[in-house]
Amino acid sequence: MMVSDEIKKAKELIDSSDAVMIGAGAGLSTAAGFTYSGKRFNDYSADMEKLYGFHDMYSRGFYPFPTPEKMWALWSRNIYVNRYMNPPKETYRNLLELVKGKDHFVLTTNVDHCFRKAGFDKNRLFYTQGDYGLFQCSEPCHAKTYDNSETVRRMVLSQSFTIHDDGTLSTLDETPDVKTEIPSDLIAHCPVCGKPMGLNLRSDDTFVQDDGWYAAAKRCDVFINDHQEKRIVYLEIGVGYNTPGIIKYPFMRLTRSNPKASYICITYDDGCIPTEIEDRSVLIEGDADRIIKALQS
Repeated sequence: MMVSDEIKKAKELIDSSDAVMIGAGAGLSTAAGFTYSGKRFNDYSADMEKLYGFHDMYSRGFYPFPTPEKMWALWSRNIYVNRYMNPPKETYRNLLELVKGKDHFVLTTNVDHCFRKAGFDKNRLFYTQGDYGLFQCSEPCHAKTYDNSETVRRMVLSQSFTIHDDGTLSTLDETPDVKTEIPSDLIAHCPVCGKPMGLNLRSDDTFVQDDGWYAAAKRCDVFINDHQEKRIVYLEIGVGYNTPGIIKYPFMRLTRSNPKASYICITYDDGCIPTEIEDRSVLIEGDADRIIKALQS
């Protein structure tokens, strides 16, 4: 079990706090086993790699597929394995155990729904960047999102994959006759304007912030305002520098403005602590899954 001065100090800060605000980035899901390359990519997308030449699930998001049928063949696989399957490790469940009994809230840029799958209260979550499990009009002609679970499931099954009783998806090795495009009638269209549906992911100015998004944003603001003068830990996990203005910089500012607050940064590498809050901060570099387990001990 990992034991260090940093772990001890972080545990003391969490134990003595009145509340914990978690800020989670892609590094947390990576630590939980939701990797976008290597075996997970090869298990479900190696045939697409041969066709199109990309080597991970992230790159495929920018590929100019020749037809919607081919695009949704790959997208549906990736949505299913990253949104509707559970991560290989218990990282998120362990994180919930760590803050159970504490007033807490989660601000995350992740779109894989892992917090809810682990049992976090949906009223304590704010997914700022969207959700793999939601469709929106690609235009968009209106500010509403739609559950895509049944459509994605049908897309995946149409490619000859098998969805097992435990929710897992068969791999390419188990599916020798896999198809690389879906039937045209499975492509979802907006019920209002008829344009093709897209995913509710923040990539440009077409991102839909629906009523649920605004309600979650308000709950997040209320939580922050209610704890501005209380003993709170801002616990940042797996957040990089792609969008530091969403979690990293606000957490640092909130810690600086409240003398009772503390800041814990868990990152695989490239972490830093501003000198203004150094005495109330802990930087722990390494695998988030192992660090969270150590904090529980």
